[in-house]
Amino acid sequence: MSKIRITQVKSGIDRMERQKRTLVALGLRKLNRSVEVEATPQILGMVQAVHHLVKVEEVK
Repeated sequence: MSKIRITQVKSGIDRMERQKRTLVALGLRKLNRSVEVEATPQILGMVQAVHHLVKVEEVK
């Protein structure tokens, strides 16, 4: 599996509770913080749910 870097670029304030919990589940707690995770189908689905709040880059 490849790895991806997910960076939170927009705030979770005034978002649906489900989106806030998805950000926490991805390991994102503050703006402009990044996490590197394996690109599993489950992670990619969570990223798709909050794609408007995050930036995704592939890590080589």
